[in-house]
Amino acid sequence: MKAIAILGVILIVLGILALAYKGIPTHTERDVVRVGPMQTTIETKKVIEIPPLVAGLAIAGGVVLVVVGLRKKT
Repeated sequence: MKAIAILGVILIVLGILALAYKGIPTHTERDVVRVGPMQTTIETKKVIEIPPLVAGLAIAGGVVLVVVGLRKKT
């Protein structure tokens, strides 16, 4: 399999995962108060959303790359 076709398959898989999960969850911890050995932290959770249009474009681009990569030279 050519490298372009492999890249196409990777794009297709990433596009499908982006549609399935609809975002990337992240979390951060931050020290609020630190007094001697005691400390208080705040944990914030956030989801970086991936628009469905971007996921669809990744799938379509992957399909194009697979077709181009597997096309035989005549």
